[in-house]
Amino acid sequence: VLVTGGNRGLGVGIVEALAQANAKVAMIYNSAKDAHDVAKRLSEKWGTEIKAYQANVGESDKIRAVFTQVEQEMGPIHGVVANSGISVVKPALELNADDFKKVFDVNVLGVFNTAQAAADLWIKRKQPGSIVVISSMSDTIVNSPIQQVFYNSSKGAVSNLTRCLAAEWAPNQIRVNNVCPGFIETDQARKLTSPAKQTMHMDPELRKNQSAEVPLGRFSKPWEQAGQVVYFLSKYSSCKSSPSRACIRAKRARTDDHGRCSRFACEQTRPVRALTSTA
Repeated sequence: VLVTGGNRGLGVGIVEALAQANAKVAMIYNSAKDAHDVAKRLSEKWGTEIKAYQANVGESDKIRAVFTQVEQEMGPIHGVVANSGISVVKPALELNADDFKKVFDVNVLGVFNTAQAAADLWIKRKQPGSIVVISSMSDTIVNSPIQQVFYNSSKGAVSNLTRCLAAEWAPNQIRVNNVCPGFIETDQARKLTSPAKQTMHMDPELRKNQSAEVPLGRFSKPWEQAGQVVYFLSKYSSCKSSPSRACIRAKRARTDDHGRCSRFACEQTRPVRALTSTA
């Protein structure tokens, strides 16, 4: 299994879950200096083959070259997790084209490049496969007061990208599903800030308020989100492909008398979905 962004945060949780399921894992990183050390540590911990490979997912030729290298060194790739993602936290009036390119090159183009590289290999040799895209609950909500317009927009784009690829590649027995986590205990989450306190660490009041929005009253751990990824990569989800996706929402459903969301404007035009259910 190939996992992009597998060297930290949710990615590490996914790699560990796959290792526990006895999968060999190729961990793709961009610039992390400790990626090879992380791969070695996890490989020794779980007794399975885990290797780190460098590639910028925003560059199609680089990610394709890594796919070739992984198959030469580790054997055929049967599953892919497109997990790489970044955010730029700024007020909308301060954002610019460079910020847009930075976010969308990783969060949208990077996902497409990764999925395309996998599908190209599988279709040429008539091999079935499974692609799991890590999106976010922010694909359909504003997640106020965090000011990350481009991140939220990119996740909306990548969730629809997943549906399109799932439909196009279904005749080739390639399944494409996305997972939409809520609040997770990661370095990226800790760097999110409130508008009034642009620091490198989460404002305690914001953290408290966000935790209160979660039915269980806390952020999830990376390993708690990883199980559904393993499921989508396994034979037990062989009939699942988007739009039958996993919608793991961390928000409580707040509805008006007509069943519409009374909190987020983006949800006010349609009935609320099962915000705390799994597909």
